[in-house]
Amino acid sequence: MNTIVVTYRQEPAERAALIDALSGTADPIWLTDLDDQARAAALGNATVILARNTAKELRPHEPALIGKPRLIQFINAGIDFVPLNALPAGIPIASNGGAYAEPMAEHALALTLAAAKRLLVEHAELTRGAFNQGTRNRMLMGKTCGILGFGGIGVATARLMRAIGMRVHAINRRGASEEPTDWIGTVDQLDELLAAADVLVIATPLSPQTLGMIGAAQLARMKPDAILVNLARGEVVDEAALFAHLQANLRFIACIDAWWIEPVRHGVFRMDQPFLTLPNVIGSPHNSASVPGVAAASLRRAVINIRRALAGETPHYLIGVNERMM
Repeated sequence: MNTIVVTYRQEPAERAALIDALSGTADPIWLTDLDDQARAAALGNATVILARNTAKELRPHEPALIGKPRLIQFINAGIDFVPLNALPAGIPIASNGGAYAEPMAEHALALTLAAAKRLLVEHAELTRGAFNQGTRNRMLMGKTCGILGFGGIGVATARLMRAIGMRVHAINRRGASEEPTDWIGTVDQLDELLAAADVLVIATPLSPQTLGMIGAAQLARMKPDAILVNLARGEVVDEAALFAHLQANLRFIACIDAWWIEPVRHGVFRMDQPFLTLPNVIGSPHNSASVPGVAAASLRRAVINIRRALAGETPHYLIGVNERMM
């Protein structure tokens, strides 16, 4: 029988949901239930390993005990903070891409609308007694939403942006997608995307290739009144370059959900630049995926990928060796 070894603690409801989603295709085993000998046996015989952060969930000697599973599946969409190179070579590793796509897409739309409609600015003005009824805000209908990273989050965002009448331009690895777009290209065509975008949504994973991808030169190619929305990782954007660009271009707006130093990945929240002192910044505490039911939805998506591996199909969202941050 196939076995799914779960490395992290799951509550009873999560365990029941996992068993239900597997539908008898595999038996789950939870490392947190086992003694040392049983943990070693489970890791050595696992068909698939389901993890959150192996650096915290496996003991220092345990990665070497992993046998030859068909897949190590992470429950998280972003796993750049996990030291994947500490795991045995040659085992397919997958992130849970798109696990939080729908709530994150709604967040992207909310941030974009708040920026375009000057909601936070005018709320602050009202508290000071200013009633700026004649101050114009922006229409998004007919404008272009550029999406950097056209996976699950990018596609979900595109659907919402199209619903309010925006054109969608996107970039992914293939330069092609089954999802309708008005234009789609590869990373080599980033300059073209930047120049066209009235709104730029960053939804690409952090990797050695995307680290610092949006720097001073890229920001300078964007429209002076563009709206940048970062849902991915702060490090995709050069922090100092973005701050300088915002200072010099007050019509340019940055909506930052993903920060450079965050509690989950770094143990603390810190900014090296005082973004929140600027009038053209809207911030949120990387809570775009924090909605009721998100854990169950992400588990279901992870199991779909696991079942692909069990059926001998190629799993989605595989992480190449050259894409690993650690």
